[in-house]
Amino acid sequence: MRSDWIPLSASALVIGVMALVFGSLLNPTDADASSADTIRVVAQESGRWLGMSVMYFGSSVALTLGLPALLSLFTHKGRRIGLIATAVFSIGVIGTSGYAMLLVFFRALVEAGAIQNAKLEEVTADNGLSFFLYGWIAGFYVGLLLIAIALFIAKRTPTWVPVVLVVFVALFPFSSQIGRVGQVAQVMGLAVAFTGIAIAAVNQVHTKIAVEQPSY
Repeated sequence: MRSDWIPLSASALVIGVMALVFGSLLNPTDADASSADTIRVVAQESGRWLGMSVMYFGSSVALTLGLPALLSLFTHKGRRIGLIATAVFSIGVIGTSGYAMLLVFFRALVEAGAIQNAKLEEVTADNGLSFFLYGWIAGFYVGLLLIAIALFIAKRTPTWVPVVLVVFVALFPFSSQIGRVGQVAQVMGLAVAFTGIAIAAVNQVHTKIAVEQPSY
């Protein structure tokens, strides 16, 4: 990618992660909600559910456009693992758009009264659906962990950036225990870390341009 496009990609990276934050804030259900609670909440908060889906879809598109800015940080040290990390993370990023479409479809089923509590349990237990959902989640979190490792090696960002990413991934198994406020704080930490990545990418471009400019 041309150097003058990196700031645009970095902006998309920040927009994407902020859309992810807004989507998390709009989520009307808890992580440990039962099938009956989920259906009831979707029926009562239909507009909010749709807004969450839109935010997740927008996040997927913007984060995909922001991946070149992330890649620009891995030019020397950590290049190989940086490429692998970005490739794995892209699975999670692109999968977010599929998850958003699944949420919209689920809302349509609830609105039409075409789904019941017992049937929802059977649907969520389907092996094919589970494979794609867990594959998406694994791509997102494993990708973030690999990005953190690559950033530690590349040393293109402040140390706190990969540390925040590692903390974000480490808290995933405890998502249901930390509560709604903890989950939002967790996603906000991710937004701060990606903002640091975007700033580092832009600063690297400015430094490169300053070095390449002839001195008189």
